[in-house]
Amino acid sequence: QVQLVESGGGLVQPGGSLRLSCAASGIAFSIYTVGWYRQAPGKQRELVAEITSGGSTNYADSVKGRFTISRDNAQKTVYLQMNSLKPWDTAVYRCNAVGSFSAYWGQGTQVTVSS
Repeated sequence: QVQLVESGGGLVQPGGSLRLSCAASGIAFSIYTVGWYRQAPGKQRELVAEITSGGSTNYADSVKGRFTISRDNAQKTVYLQMNSLKPWDTAVYRCNAVGSFSAYWGQGTQVTVSS
């Protein structure tokens, strides 16, 4: 059974930091490209950051310089370090693992940035 489980969300003040984790099981994790997506109420889902099996990364312009995506294949986990958080970063964050023939989603974790 394939599972992607996100954790690390919560309530943080503007300017604060959070680190999200996406832990995988049931897949050959190292060959998957993994992305973090977010969706705020009333808005479309958007790609925040992604990391390929080779470690190449891509970021949305809105998070460049503030967020960092990384992966630990031995732990089958992808991380999203989020610094200098802003109120408009508030959303449900979900991870997505894409392989040659399959794709999987996690259930999501809520991030709320508010004073």
